[in-house]
Amino acid sequence: MATRSTPATAATTPNYTGPFITVAVLFLIFGFITNLNMALVPHLRNIFTLPYAWAMLAESAFFLAYFVFSSPTSKLIETIGYKRTMVVSLFIQVLGCLLFVPAAKLVSFPLFLTAVFIVGAGVTALQTAANPYVAILGPEHSAPVRLTLAQALNSFGGTVAPIIAGHFILTDPAMMASQAAVANTVRGPYLAIAAGLLILGIAVAFMHLPHISQTQEFRPGKEGDSVLTRSIWSYSHTVLGAVGIFLYVGVEVGLASIAVNFFLGQGINEQVAARVAHFFSSMGGFGDFVTRIIGPWTMVNIAAILVSLYWLGALIGRLLGSWMLTKVKSGKLLAIFGTLASLMILVSMVTSGQVAIWSLVLCGFFNSIMFPNIFALGIAGLGPMTSKGSGLIMTAVVGGAIVPLLLGAAADKMGIQHSFFIPLICYLFIAYYGFHGHRPSRSA
Repeated sequence: MATRSTPATAATTPNYTGPFITVAVLFLIFGFITNLNMALVPHLRNIFTLPYAWAMLAESAFFLAYFVFSSPTSKLIETIGYKRTMVVSLFIQVLGCLLFVPAAKLVSFPLFLTAVFIVGAGVTALQTAANPYVAILGPEHSAPVRLTLAQALNSFGGTVAPIIAGHFILTDPAMMASQAAVANTVRGPYLAIAAGLLILGIAVAFMHLPHISQTQEFRPGKEGDSVLTRSIWSYSHTVLGAVGIFLYVGVEVGLASIAVNFFLGQGINEQVAARVAHFFSSMGGFGDFVTRIIGPWTMVNIAAILVSLYWLGALIGRLLGSWMLTKVKSGKLLAIFGTLASLMILVSMVTSGQVAIWSLVLCGFFNSIMFPNIFALGIAGLGPMTSKGSGLIMTAVVGGAIVPLLLGAAADKMGIQHSFFIPLICYLFIAYYGFHGHRPSRSA
């Protein structure tokens, strides 16, 4: 009996490599678009001469979409499935990108925010479907590893986005003929992105992505299943995970959005410029590609490149993190990275010049494993409640709308450096969640 059952088990073991790669590419897409949107903060400040708090409304509009659309997306997934939800999300992003054309032509701040909100709605739907789908593509115990690998591609998209923004979008307003000319720089990039998303959406629609039903830990609930009458709010590790995501997304987005102005304020001298140029020249073909895109190494371009290094740190951290998670429990690793991120932001607060600049850049590395680990720990043990847990956690991404707004308001009142007490609080909570808060009080 044992010899006959072994081949049967092997035959029924699904191979998820192809679907994982397909969905991981989608992580790259929404990483690129999310971080390109962050470049709009200094850009909108230039166009409309805004204070930091008002410019941060670009982030608020984007991440407000998570609050509005995460729960409806969970219901959409239950109705049409993960794959079709991903396709719909890509087409929504196409519509949002196209709206940047009239926004630039009319030089309309409300229309810019509307376009950002619609793009955010599409990214919300994509994230809400893609994150649990990757987690479900295999055993629950390896979900943090899969999510971390997928998030590495997300970070690669985020690394490239500031480079593209530095060349095509971010400008010195003194060099432009008019306000309309500054606004017009977004049209080309977003039209190209819309075309790419349209092609990708059509391609995904025709791809085979399996309907997940084999993994009992993540099985969908059935009508009359008593567990579905429970409130997701009764799972403390999920609720605290949602708080962790709220603060993590807020601090990551807030720092990236204000980083260009912070770096310029700290003084980007020739030594910093030389180090950045040397770093990319040592990277071979990719470094040559970056150099060709950047063109002249202006102060604004160098600041944008430093933001790119912030995201590159997240990419490196996620690649290393996927290996570290095979050696260290995800909660412990999250606690370590949260503690070290707190230390880096504290150094940026109390120092100046290169030390303050590079300690902030290093925060990107310590951000790296936070989202996938908080997410995986937050939905652990939920079983048929997984879609509800995912919806709650993805709703908490609205932290990207609120925390940057608070950071911008604090920067207007007390300066960027002193406003970093807000990121410090966020990182300390994340460290707490890794140490203790992720432990489930109950299981589904």
